[in-house]
Amino acid sequence: MSGNRNARAAKSATAMTLILAALPVTVMAQGKTELTIAMAANPQMQVAESLIDHFYKDHPDIRVNFQILPENQLRPTVMRDVATRSGQFDVVMIGSYEVPLWAAKGWIANLSENYIAGDAAWDVADLTQPILDIVSFEGNVYAAPFYGSSSFTFYRKDLFEAAGLEMPVHPTWAEIAEFAAALDDDAGGVSGICLRGIPGWGQSLAPLTTVINTFGGRWFDEAWQPQLTAPKTKEAIEFYVNLLREHGQTDAASSGWQECLQLMTQGRTAMWYDDTVFAGPVLDQAIADLDGDIGFAAAPVKETDASGWLWAWGLAIPETSPDKDAAWKFLSWVTSPEYIRLAGETAGWDQIPPGSRKSTYEIPEYQQAAASYANLTLEAIEAADPQHPTVDPVPYTGVQYVTIPEFEQIGEFVSQQLAGAISGNQSVDRALEVSEARIREIMEDAGYYD
Repeated sequence: MSGNRNARAAKSATAMTLILAALPVTVMAQGKTELTIAMAANPQMQVAESLIDHFYKDHPDIRVNFQILPENQLRPTVMRDVATRSGQFDVVMIGSYEVPLWAAKGWIANLSENYIAGDAAWDVADLTQPILDIVSFEGNVYAAPFYGSSSFTFYRKDLFEAAGLEMPVHPTWAEIAEFAAALDDDAGGVSGICLRGIPGWGQSLAPLTTVINTFGGRWFDEAWQPQLTAPKTKEAIEFYVNLLREHGQTDAASSGWQECLQLMTQGRTAMWYDDTVFAGPVLDQAIADLDGDIGFAAAPVKETDASGWLWAWGLAIPETSPDKDAAWKFLSWVTSPEYIRLAGETAGWDQIPPGSRKSTYEIPEYQQAAASYANLTLEAIEAADPQHPTVDPVPYTGVQYVTIPEFEQIGEFVSQQLAGAISGNQSVDRALEVSEARIREIMEDAGYYD
C-alpha cells in the first residue's frame, strides 16, 4: 500500500510541477509582476542591482530579475531576443548606437509618447542635451539614459612628477606617445599606456575610431567607399597599433576596458585612455599606494580641437514586453535624479551613473567627491559632435562608431584583423587590405553602391 501511495504522490507532484510550469509568471509570483532586465556588467549597473530593495518599497507588486552580462555577451543576446521578438526581456540596456536603428525598426517602445509626456516627475528637461539627442529618434526618446559619457585620459601623477613630466589639460597624441615611451617600465611591471586591444566594435574600435577622427581620417568617404587604407586613416591605425606594441600592456590584443581598469587601479600602467564613466571606479578601487596620485586630462588630439567620444547606456522597453507599464516604473526609477542621489548616499559618490542629468553636477557632495573629473567629464560630453565627427565630410554620424546597421558586422571583422596586428601575427598593411576588401563586400551586399 505504501508503495502505491508513494507512486500516486510522485505522480501528483509531477502533475503539479507541469501545471506550475504552465502558469503565467504573474500567477507564480503570487500576484506580483516579474520583470526581466538585461544589463551590462559595468560598476554603476551592479550598484543598481544592489539597491533594488529601495524600488520594492514603493512598488511591492513588482519583482525584478537582473541578467547582468559582459558587454560582448549583452549585445548579441539582446539583439537576438528583440529582433526575433521572443519576449525574454522587459527592459534592455542598449547603447546609443542601437537606439535609432532599433527605433526605426519598431523594436522598442516610444517612451516620449507613451510615458514621458505624462510623467513630469521624471523631468526630461533635466537631461543633458547631447545625451538626450543620442537616445532619441525623430524627436522622441526611445531609451532613458542610465548614464552618459565621453572619453578622456587617466594618468599617474606620481610617475609624471618623478620623471619631471607634466600632463597638459589638453594633450596631443604626440605628447601621449612621448610620455608612454618615457614612463614604460618593463622591469617595474608598469606599462607606458593601456589601451583597448580586444576585438569588438564597442571595444577596441571605440578608442581607435576617435584616434582616426582626430588624425583627419574616416571610415568612409561621401560615396560610402571604405577609407581604411587612405593615408590619414592608415597613419592613425598604425599609430595606435605601434603605441600598444611598443609601450602598451602585456597581451594587449586580449585587453578590454575591464583589464585596463584593473591595471590602472593596481598601479601597473602610467596612462589609460578610455571612458569618463570609469573615473569614479578608478578612484574607488585604487590601491592605497595610489591615493591622490591619479589625475585626469582631456582626450588627446591631433588635427581637431576635441576628440572625446559620446556614449550613453540607455534602458529601453522592447515592444514584446507584456508588462510595459511596470517596466516604465522600474526604468523611470533607476534613471531618475532621486536614484542618482540614492546611489551616491548609499554606495558612494564615485559609484553614481554620471553624465545623464544636469542636476547631478549641482549636488554639492558629488562636486566635492568628483572635483578632479566631474567638470572635465561634462566638458567632454558637451564638446563631442556626433553630427560632424571627422575633419573631412562623411555620410554618417557617430563619434566612436558609424551609425549604420552594417557597422556591427564591419567592426567585428576589422577589429579581429587589427588584433592580429597588435599581437604581431600580421602586419597593419595586411590587416587593412583584408578589412577594406571585406567592408566593400558588406556594403555592396547591403545595396550602398546600387
